[in-house]
Amino acid sequence: MQQDVLATIKPSIARRWLGTGMLGCVGVLVLYVALSHPTEPVWLVFLLAVGGASFWLAYRMWFATDDSIELTQTELRTGAGQLIARVEDIEGIDRGVFAFKPSNGFLLKTRESTENSWAPGLWWRLGRRIGVGGVTTAAETKFMCEMLQALVTSGSPEEKHPL
Repeated sequence: MQQDVLATIKPSIARRWLGTGMLGCVGVLVLYVALSHPTEPVWLVFLLAVGGASFWLAYRMWFATDDSIELTQTELRTGAGQLIARVEDIEGIDRGVFAFKPSNGFLLKTRESTENSWAPGLWWRLGRRIGVGGVTTAAETKFMCEMLQALVTSGSPEEKHPL
C-alpha cells in the first residue's frame, strides 16, 4: 500500500552546486598550499589528506543531495525508499538555535538506536539522534518539522480511530 506524502524536502540545484563547489574550493586551496609551499613531510601528508577528503566529501554530497526526504503518516524516508525513522519511534523534535542540528534543519530523538548513516547535505543518523537539513531550504524543513511534530503529538490516526 502506497502512502500519501505529506511533506518533501528536495535541495535545489543552486544549493547543490554551492555546497559542493565550496567543498571543492577548500580541496583546491588546501592542495595548492600543500604543493606550492613545501613543508615538513608530516604537514604535507596532513594537507594532502585534508584536500583529498574535501574532494571525497564534495563527491558524496553531490550524489546524496540528488535524493529527497519524504514524510508520510508513518515514516520519514528518502525519495529512494531508505527508512530514516518511523513516526511512532520519535520521542522528541528539536529545532532550537542551540540544538546540534544541520543548517536550516531539525534534530530528532528516537526511542531506539539504529545503524549510523549519513547523506552529506541532507541528513545524518548517530545512534538515537537524526539530523535533517543541510543544503535544504529553511521553509521546506520548517514545514516538514511542523508536520512531523503534529504527527508525533497527536499519535497515529489508527490509534485514535480503530476499525
